[in-house]
Amino acid sequence: MPDSTTMTQTKPAVLILLGPPGAGKGTQARMLEETFGLVQLSTGDLLRAAVSQGTEAGLAAKAVMEEGGLVSDEIVLAILQDRMAEPDVAKGVILDGFPRTAGQAAALDGLLEENGQSVTAAISLEVDDEAMIARVAGRYTCAKCGEGYHDEFKQPEVAGVCDKCGGTEFKRRADDNAETARARLEAYHAQTAPLIAHYKALGVLEEIDAMGSIDEIASGLGSIVKRVSA
Repeated sequence: MPDSTTMTQTKPAVLILLGPPGAGKGTQARMLEETFGLVQLSTGDLLRAAVSQGTEAGLAAKAVMEEGGLVSDEIVLAILQDRMAEPDVAKGVILDGFPRTAGQAAALDGLLEENGQSVTAAISLEVDDEAMIARVAGRYTCAKCGEGYHDEFKQPEVAGVCDKCGGTEFKRRADDNAETARARLEAYHAQTAPLIAHYKALGVLEEIDAMGSIDEIASGLGSIVKRVSA
């Protein structure tokens, strides 16, 4: 894990993590929070908090959701703007789940520009698709204690017996299979390609190999954050 450091830029950093399911975005975002004092902002969490707090944008979102509709980009941006004005995000944010399209990215650019900010870096966690499929499809857990195993990378020391609790029953998630993993990756690449192009054109795209260990990826991310935030 990168060493703790202080970010000295005058404007809060705005980081966007891009990566397919299973690439470890959540784990890495939490580590960046701890190391740099950043705050991870998930659109789902933001919407729930705004509705709970009864803000103007939250009430608008609640009305839409109660009718079974999709919350508009304008409402999401308004909620995001409110959240980014709070004091705990003074060092910067990691955006999770937004933007998802080039149109949302352009709208976010406009919002940030109003605040005298811009995207500091859009960091793409690059994976080998076939390796990712194998990683996801091989996962299973102990049915008793939940200890995780993998067909290739982590078998129980005694075949059929959980190392942790001695249980002998194991289970796999229904969506942990090669077909589902491949479909998710294809959908991700199709959805994200315009975002990659958008941030590459702005000169803020960073790419990192996400097939290493958690600590190796964290170290690489930390180096990028230090460099772009200097």
